[in-house]
Amino acid sequence: MKITKKFMQVMRFSHLWLGLLTGIIVVIISLTGCIYVFEKEIREYLDKDYAFVPARQEPQASLGLLLKGFEKMAPDQKITSITIRHTEPNATVAINTKEHLVYYLNPYNGQLVKKSELDFLHTVEEIHTSLLLGDQGKFIIRWSVVIFVLMLITGLVLWFPAQMRLLKQAFTIKWKGSIKRINYDLHNVLGFYASGILLVISLSGLYFGFKEVKTAVSFFSGSKLTEGKKAAPTIQADTASSIPERYEHMYQKAMVQFPGASLTTLSIRKDGSIRLRLNYPTEWARKRNTFFYNSENGQLIRSKLYKDFNPADTIEASIYDVHTGQFFGLFGKIVATIASLISASLPITGFIIWLKKGKKKKKSPKRRLVLSKLQGRINDTLPKREVC
Repeated sequence: MKITKKFMQVMRFSHLWLGLLTGIIVVIISLTGCIYVFEKEIREYLDKDYAFVPARQEPQASLGLLLKGFEKMAPDQKITSITIRHTEPNATVAINTKEHLVYYLNPYNGQLVKKSELDFLHTVEEIHTSLLLGDQGKFIIRWSVVIFVLMLITGLVLWFPAQMRLLKQAFTIKWKGSIKRINYDLHNVLGFYASGILLVISLSGLYFGFKEVKTAVSFFSGSKLTEGKKAAPTIQADTASSIPERYEHMYQKAMVQFPGASLTTLSIRKDGSIRLRLNYPTEWARKRNTFFYNSENGQLIRSKLYKDFNPADTIEASIYDVHTGQFFGLFGKIVATIASLISASLPITGFIIWLKKGKKKKKSPKRRLVLSKLQGRINDTLPKREVC
């Protein structure tokens, strides 16, 4: 019995101080996560005025032609990514630059449709992943999520009632109770209902933050995460062609060999290489073919095709959708949003519980002193018995 009591004391102590340590970070991560779950829908609404141009009965301009026009239009801008949507032929081509600008080009003639700065969702994502603090912020976020996972586990241990007869009330919120009791139930009951979903969201988030988590997932999947197939080196690299020509060659060759993509993204990586990714329509796990090129000569370095995915590769391709809930469609997004809102409320309701207990402890010695004085005065007024 003493061991159980000691164990519960450790759980309460850990849950309390871990929560006080990371509470504000958890609130920030949760609220920004709620917003970013519907990133696609929000962005479609924000971009509706320049995401499409009037449809024409003519073929689209080549990527090379669009990029040549862009070089004349913005000669000082360095491209960081290009997004091409294939679901509609009149969808604009979006070009992101190093100066955090986005150029929307007419797919038929390359004319500028809209020039804008990155939308607020980019800031939301940066807050969610780094608190706008760069690598230091990413470090804080990663370990705050680790601590949050420990809090969820200790919270589940503390939630379980000591007596089975109290199990029913552990599942319900007593709305007719005092404000203090309602706050306690909001923390305890809602935390229990959301804990399973929050564990999935948190652990999938750690997948992006720690290589060790990726290694562990690969181990339990019974397979190893692959980098794809290395390409055979060409006899003579193409260094004479311009950047638009090299990009055009990469893009067209990939599209011809692997048709049917609904979305193409071409981005410049930190190591200077170029990543071309073809995304295909899918209901569950993402189907995507990824190609890596040498930026200086356009030579293919390696490729990773979804038809060759092993279980670890499939998990890697799907983990973002699991993290945001979109793996299960709109229903999954709504559930993830509700769970995240509950997650944001837990540090607040938990802090109120701690604050109330702290005030109670401060008041209790004074109450005892008042009661003792009162009792003394009562005793003084009572008639004294004579001792025979």
